[in-house]
Amino acid sequence: MNISSIVIQTKPLHVKEIIAICEASDFCDYHFHDEQTGKIIVTIEGADLDEEMAKMKKIEQIPHVICADMMMAYSEDELDVEREKLAQSPSVPDILNDETVALKDIVYKGDLKKKIN
Repeated sequence: MNISSIVIQTKPLHVKEIIAICEASDFCDYHFHDEQTGKIIVTIEGADLDEEMAKMKKIEQIPHVICADMMMAYSEDELDVEREKLAQSPSVPDILNDETVALKDIVYKGDLKKKIN
C-alpha cells in the first residue's frame, strides 16, 4: 500500500470548486486548504506507484488545477525491500541488523569528517 500527499495549486477563486470535486471523487481525500494562496492538500492511496500516478494524473486534469505536486510518499512494500537489501549488504555490520542489541549500546568510533571531504 502506498500513501502520498499532494499539494494542488490553483487560483484562489477556484479553491472551493476544486475542493468539492476532490471530496466527491474516489481518487483522493481532501484535508486542508489555504484560500489566499490557492493551495489544497489531498492524499492518494494505491496498491503500487502506477496506481498512485494514475490518480495524480486525474487530479492534474481537474479544471483550473495549475499543478499537482507529490510532497510526501510512504510505501510499505518498498520499505520492506530496502530493509532486506540492508540486511543482506556486506557493508552493514551484523550488529546493526541484530534486533537483540539496543541502539543505545552501539558505539560509533568512526570519523564523519573524513567521509564528507
